[in-house]
Amino acid sequence: MARNGFAEFLIARRAELRPPDVGLPEGGRRRTPGLRREEVAVRAGVSADYLARLEQGRDTNPSAAVLDALANALLLRGEDRQYFNMLALASGNESRCSQFAGSESAEDQVPATIEAILRALQPTPAFVVGRKLDVLGWNQAWADFVAPLGLLDGPDQPNLAWYTFMHPAARRVLHNWEHAADTFSAALCRAKLHRPGDDSLLEMIEALRGIPDFTDRWKPHRVGASSSGTLQLDHPVHGPVEVPFETLEADRDQSVVVWLADRASTHAPGLRLVPNRAVNE
Repeated sequence: MARNGFAEFLIARRAELRPPDVGLPEGGRRRTPGLRREEVAVRAGVSADYLARLEQGRDTNPSAAVLDALANALLLRGEDRQYFNMLALASGNESRCSQFAGSESAEDQVPATIEAILRALQPTPAFVVGRKLDVLGWNQAWADFVAPLGLLDGPDQPNLAWYTFMHPAARRVLHNWEHAADTFSAALCRAKLHRPGDDSLLEMIEALRGIPDFTDRWKPHRVGASSSGTLQLDHPVHGPVEVPFETLEADRDQSVVVWLADRASTHAPGLRLVPNRAVNE
């Protein structure tokens, strides 16, 4: 049985912790980094066999008491603890997620109300992003600005992740490429959490995992969300540009991303705005 996101989180978090983190002696050499499964099981008050079943995805319905005990054993706090609980809930629902398969075309349609918002935002650059970071729709201001960046190259639908990791111009024009790469990897992690049975999404993630820069950032246990930030560009036409962006959630599968022209810092006269990343919740 394939591991689910909750199982991956358990393994990754256990590997992160060291014996001194939980008050244990460092001891001798270990075959693998981090805490042993037995050490976490003792701290949580569960059997090592039961923890093994959770880590292997063979048990997907831990009780609230077990989740609380495991979170304490793994020193999870704040957002990490909340995300841990969300993963556990999602893992129990994966068998019921087949309804998402085959519905890509309908879910990738931009509602008329969102299209109206994009038009109303003109001349402020804005676009709609889907769960796979496909750019599903945009206004003319956004198209005019990103065309020289190469984001609209090719016959296929623009995709923020593919552009960042695969387009030859991405590292040249994105001054904060590392941040963008981390952001998009985390966004796909969140999408996978919400849509664990989405075959199209999973296929795309697997394809991206063939890229070392993406694989290094694929950490399902670290998916902090950010709906705003600043895009730093070396634009082929406008030169150095810094533009704040805001993400407005339309629903769990689509978000509207707005590049805030009025707060943009640029030497290009008449530039009204700029885009950046999108978040899938």
